[in-house]
Amino acid sequence: MIHLLKTKIGRLRILAILEGISLLVLIFIAVPLKYWMGNPDLVKLMGPVHGTLFLLFLFNTLSVGVEQQWKFKETTWKVILACFIPFGTFYIDSKILSRL
Repeated sequence: MIHLLKTKIGRLRILAILEGISLLVLIFIAVPLKYWMGNPDLVKLMGPVHGTLFLLFLFNTLSVGVEQQWKFKETTWKVILACFIPFGTFYIDSKILSRL
């Protein structure tokens, strides 16, 4: 995993995984705790964390796309779309980013 930190695409892959994990925690742990247990604390913590990771993934995708000269119609739009689809970052990491 440390080798991923050496390249921008590697760091984008790490952001994709972290963004996906934060969504999993938010949906499957924090939201049930809020509505079934009456404890909104984890939602208050994870909401901004997930939002920040989402924006970082989006901006880094654009940055890497420009730097790597990705063709927008072939790669960039798919990677951007992935962050709007729940768990899409996991899919895009395995199908596109891991091959770059």
